[in-house]
Amino acid sequence: MAETFDEYEEEVRYLAVFVTTKDKAEALSIAEAVVTEKLAACANVIEPVVSVYTWKGKIERSTEAFMIIKTHIDALGALVERIKELHSYDVPEIIALPIMAGNPAYLKWIDEVTGEHVLD
Repeated sequence: MAETFDEYEEEVRYLAVFVTTKDKAEALSIAEAVVTEKLAACANVIEPVVSVYTWKGKIERSTEAFMIIKTHIDALGALVERIKELHSYDVPEIIALPIMAGNPAYLKWIDEVTGEHVLD
């Protein structure tokens, strides 16, 4: 990993995955499962958040919990499937954004935690 934020590797290795849930309890349950199963190194739970969205042709507004999950790109497929198994929504928000740069020691820690899912 580059030592400065001015340079980054072209290959994306790390992701921040955004997930909304119906409440804090569901978010904590999902967070604990994906971290325990080493699909993620860390999951932050923030609540409340207010979401405004279109669902089945109507504008909706909901109070939800928001998760930021840090993982390795090689664990993403299994992470998404596990979240879908645990989530109460028909169509859960699961959006992965690349982490282009960061504290090298933190990124190495993500590798160490999710290592069994990392493909060589």
